[in-house]
Amino acid sequence: MPENKLFCFGYGYTSSFFSFALMKQGWSVAGTTRSAEKAEKIWSDGVEAIVWDGGAFDVSALDGVNAVLISTPPNESGCPALKAAGSALAALAANITWLGYLSTNGVYGDHGGAWVDETSALRPTTDRARRRIKAENDWRAFAEAHDLPLIIFRLPGIYGPGRSALDTVRAGKAKRIYKEGQMFSRMHVEDIAAALEASLMNRPALDLYNLADDEPAPPQDVIEYACGLLSVELPPLTPLESADLSEMAKSFYTDNKRVSNQRMKNALAVTLKYATYRDGLKAIFEMEASSR
Repeated sequence: MPENKLFCFGYGYTSSFFSFALMKQGWSVAGTTRSAEKAEKIWSDGVEAIVWDGGAFDVSALDGVNAVLISTPPNESGCPALKAAGSALAALAANITWLGYLSTNGVYGDHGGAWVDETSALRPTTDRARRRIKAENDWRAFAEAHDLPLIIFRLPGIYGPGRSALDTVRAGKAKRIYKEGQMFSRMHVEDIAAALEASLMNRPALDLYNLADDEPAPPQDVIEYACGLLSVELPPLTPLESADLSEMAKSFYTDNKRVSNQRMKNALAVTLKYATYRDGLKAIFEMEASSR
């Protein structure tokens, strides 16, 4: 029986959790990284690592692949993975049963704190979001032209072990930034991996999903909860206008919306392990405590 193989363009944090879930089921995994140092770590995890800088790509790396995950961010000319490997993917279309593209809910832009779903208007406020929309459209057109089973996932803020508000607080970098009515959606990386896995295994009819947990929340609430778990003093509450933030960090506050996960739950039958940031942060805290 042929081996199932996943290829990840951009083997990073989310890709690794998804890959580990599949490897437990006997899948093999390969993925790209930009540095030889990171490649060594990826190999040590049992994943075939390909050093790729976003330019020319050795398409022989796709031999035997039947599922592909793209998480490489687009640049001014589009998605580097599509440019480098589009022809090879088209030639392998008959063998590919799943093609996942990781986008962002930033494409919705600002909705004044209202709920958005997959049918909501796209109102991008940044060049990053506009590039994502272009990349989504490019992949969609490519998939339709070559009969590839593309599914687009619009991700929220991602957190998990080693990348959460707990780490920010411990590092002394936590800020409680306040903007009236500001809401962000987020999701634990294990739940993101579970949603990707559900789409791969169940072959849903729909090709676009918002991924998010059940409770959008102001960013300062997340920091407050992390500080409570760690029993440390809260950083001062600082209005956005007077906060010392980079231009990129400030740009995230331009958009205000709540992201609905109803389609993900209904069509993918995903049950969240961490329905709120409190569930996720508490689980990370307890896991860290038990490993000391």
